[in-house]
Amino acid sequence: MVTLLGFMCILFNVGLLVVMMPDLEGPAPPWVYYSFAFGLFMYQTFDNVDGKQARRTGTSSGLGELFDHGIDSLNCTLASLLETAAMGLGTSKSGVFTALCPCLPMFFSTWETYHTHTLYLGVVNGPTEGLLLACTFMVLSGYYGPAIWTQPLPTLLGPRISVLNSLGVSDEVLDSLSIRDLWVTVIVVSLLFTHIPFCIHNVVKARRAKGLPVAPVFLEWTPMAVYTLSIGAWLYSPYSTLRSENHLVMFCIIMSFVFGRMTTKMILAHLTRQPFPYWTVMLWPLVGGAVLGNLPRFGFPAVSAEFEYLYLVGYLVFSAVVYFRWAWLVTTSICRFLGINCLTIPHEKQMQNKLQNKAQSQGIPNGTPSGGRKVD
Repeated sequence: MVTLLGFMCILFNVGLLVVMMPDLEGPAPPWVYYSFAFGLFMYQTFDNVDGKQARRTGTSSGLGELFDHGIDSLNCTLASLLETAAMGLGTSKSGVFTALCPCLPMFFSTWETYHTHTLYLGVVNGPTEGLLLACTFMVLSGYYGPAIWTQPLPTLLGPRISVLNSLGVSDEVLDSLSIRDLWVTVIVVSLLFTHIPFCIHNVVKARRAKGLPVAPVFLEWTPMAVYTLSIGAWLYSPYSTLRSENHLVMFCIIMSFVFGRMTTKMILAHLTRQPFPYWTVMLWPLVGGAVLGNLPRFGFPAVSAEFEYLYLVGYLVFSAVVYFRWAWLVTTSICRFLGINCLTIPHEKQMQNKLQNKAQSQGIPNGTPSGGRKVD
């Protein structure tokens, strides 16, 4: 319930985005950007305290881990969609990259957890510093307006640009650069040099410690490779109308379902010690969309904007049905097997917690009351 409440803060702001700035450019009223920042901060806070609450109430379980990281997977594209709108990137190539790139580090962290059974987070990481940086950008957009991210650096920095000139950066280069351009570069560099290599290192280390071969694990990147390449081929195709017709919000919602299914299958396989899941049926329509958006390259006429939109709507319905059916079956199966509830604490467990808390407050060790009868 704690995890879900945090996610509701994101869903509220996605709805606000659709109403107030569906073009992902704006500008919107300042309070919209402040709402984005507050919602993302509350999501981060709830995501951090849900485990503490579970341990405090004695309700930790594998379902909690699955639910937590499953919601994180859905949030990868949705929270990033808010960041795209806050920076006024719209449906540009930078906007698409900003909205969908966070799926990559989430995939590699989940893949790493599958092999090491430990979620490693660096000193500087996305779930903490990354989200706080995103909140800061949203607040700055509310105060100064989203145009600050696309202004040329000389216009934005004024006389302070001389510092960059002293470093040998020419005026011609500076005139063509904005914070948006540097933002994409920073994301790529941090992903390629500070995240993925450490995930690979930890997986290789874990495999070698168990005496298992290393090479086969790289085939497990197949679903993410298909996911990433298909998105790029579809959205960046000059024959696709998804960006020009402003369908990025719907596309990101669909991708949240697809990516959420991919990662939760990995998490479930990790929890139950099952073979690695190489595929999900939800990837097939994505591959089909990539082909559909590039038909002229194969000698066929391009599809109309209306047909591509209807295909996207059909993909949305299909992905939602498949995802929620999967989530329902997995959640209810685990609850039945463990004898727990998903969103509430059973009454018997609540009474047990009260007895234990009372015993601790009286200084009685191991939850044993003064009468000598062990608390059940």
